Amino acid sequence: MVAGHPVLLVRNKKEFSALGSRCPHYGAPLSKGVLRGHRLRCPWHGACFNIKTGDIEEYPSLDCLPCFKVRLEDGKVFVTAKKKVLTLPAATKHNQHLELGVAALVCAETLRQEGFTGRIIMATKEKHAPYDKSRLIKVCLQEEQDHARRARGASLIFACFCLQAVSVDFQKQKVHFKDGSSQKYNQLLIATGSHSSFLKVPGADLQNICHLQTPEDSSKILELAAGRNVVVVGASFIGMEAAAFLSDKAAAVSVVEKDEFPFQKTLGPQVGGVCMKMLQNKGVKFYMKTELCELKGKDGKVSHATFAAFVLAPFPAGAFPSSAFLKGTSIARDSSGAILVDLHMRTNIPNVFAAGDVVSFPVALLNGEHSSIHHQQVAEAHGSIAAFNMLKKLKELHTVPFFWTTMLGKSIHYAGRTGQRRKELNRFPAELLIHQLGPGLVNTQPLSRLWERGSCGVYLKQLKLCSSGVRNPV
Repeated sequence: MVAGHPVLLVRNKKEFSALGSRCPHYGAPLSKGVLRGHRLRCPWHGACFNIKTGDIEEYPSLDCLPCFKVRLEDGKVFVTAKKKVLTLPAATKHNQHLELGVAALVCAETLRQEGFTGRIIMATKEKHAPYDKSRLIKVCLQEEQDHARRARGASLIFACFCLQAVSVDFQKQKVHFKDGSSQKYNQLLIATGSHSSFLKVPGADLQNICHLQTPEDSSKILELAAGRNVVVVGASFIGMEAAAFLSDKAAAVSVVEKDEFPFQKTLGPQVGGVCMKMLQNKGVKFYMKTELCELKGKDGKVSHATFAAFVLAPFPAGAFPSSAFLKGTSIARDSSGAILVDLHMRTNIPNVFAAGDVVSFPVALLNGEHSSIHHQQVAEAHGSIAAFNMLKKLKELHTVPFFWTTMLGKSIHYAGRTGQRRKELNRFPAELLIHQLGPGLVNTQPLSRLWERGSCGVYLKQLKLCSSGVRNPV
């Protein structure tokens, strides 16, 4: 403790460092994290910090750690800090993009941090400042401002809201928008993200069918669900999180899924079965190996006996890259529409970069095979790498994908990436950690053991990443 405030004291060999004690992302206690060399990794979501400077070395945190002066005298360690810094959870070093998600935000801030003084224009079809979309269901549909991300250095970044790109002229280096305006660029980052495929069944145009995309959708879902029957279409991560959250707010919650188990294609039937049982214990009903064929309505609303309130369809047919405005251009895309980039986040068009959910990139864990990974941490890493390469500071992407989901106070953490033919749980190159779900599962050890012995450790030498280490930094 320093002046009544907690400080993390780290000893690395014979050197001491003093840092903020909690991760700026969600406030995890860093004393339970993992230390490897000069890197300290958060125990919850894998954010990584330099213990000498507090700088971010791995996302999803958007903020650095405060770092304090340390001196040794007569075998004692003294920490010097300003009181106003001690009260801050984190400190960010002051710091043409399409869309305003985390990839674009991190890119813009990294450009400023690395000394770029030119104009940065961020254009988005959203009407909100950047917000944390992963929290729309996880923390439950709180007030809109609860999701907003801070935008420090905003005076140096020009953000254009409600401005949707409809085409790009790569020869003239100009972006055209839906309102008829256009904007020239010297370098362009495309970070338009992904979107869900809306329900395509009779009755899909009824009023009380919701898709979770924005804070407004989140508020509408919470309002409609109170005391009513809810049907969730799809047992995806978002669908399961929604079902778990609404289980004590709606009169009844049912989940319709075409597979036999939730998460079957990503985490396998064992994990999916445990999660399904957990929600069943809360009264959630599951209709597995079932597809929605029709919705019947009355007075413009769903009225079928089984679906008697409203239908929530978060991502009924998965998420798809938002790149339709690039159709007919020379930019390289795969069969799904994802923009193809290299490890520098460069497209095949000079001065055009892409990042986030909209891209397919070479995944080192899959021996360079291209893949789309819709994780917040990956999108932030994309944005940072794109910024460095826009500034001609050549830097390649090297990150271990890390995903987390939370239901009913229980967590699943998933590190690595499975390929098309590698779907078995706990098999190289992906590893799963079930946190507090109960007995009978592999890898029920604490999260720090995943960083030490899991797939991240397997790839440490290959990728020269710091994703393993000794347990507990202090």
